[in-house]
Amino acid sequence: MANNGGFVPSNLLTLDGNNWERWNALMKSLFGAQDGLELVKNGYEDLGANPTDVQRETFKELKKKDCKALFYIKQNVDSNHFEKISKIKRYKESWDILEKYYEGSDNVKQVKLSSLRRKYQLMLLKDDQRINDYFSKLLFVVNQMNACGEVVSNQQVVGKIMRSLTSKFDFIVVAIQEAKDVKILKIEELLSSPEARGMLVIERG
Repeated sequence: MANNGGFVPSNLLTLDGNNWERWNALMKSLFGAQDGLELVKNGYEDLGANPTDVQRETFKELKKKDCKALFYIKQNVDSNHFEKISKIKRYKESWDILEKYYEGSDNVKQVKLSSLRRKYQLMLLKDDQRINDYFSKLLFVVNQMNACGEVVSNQQVVGKIMRSLTSKFDFIVVAIQEAKDVKILKIEELLSSPEARGMLVIERG
């Protein structure tokens, strides 16, 4: 999990009790980029009896990666979270402790997901709400749903955005539908499109 001679960037987010979803997503992206996500998910097994040289070498490398990952997680949590995992010897165990603390049992996740689904369904752009604020809040809810195991596709979010705009943006929606194939349009493409910038002009007007 080395990164050009170093382990990880030194200025990443610290888990402080109010940012679990964001911290969780950043950690998974980090280890995915460094080919360590599988180790984080599954951990590694101890050596069996009479291991071969190849098995010893593989175990040594996995243990080294795990120690680096464990060091990183302990370095990037606040003191309250550090106490929960300070004596843990493997990364996966420390991750599981934090994940269970925040996400709870499957029943708790389902209750949370039901609440998020309802919130997502009811979200609409308010007349006095800024476009960027609405987009940010909607994507935050979508990310929370994804963290609970719900798969929300690009197309669903794009459709939600276009359906939930106020009537003054109707012609913008028509322009997007005529200019883009909304069935394959990605969220970031929609938000960076000339039509989206047009919404901001209308908003300021």
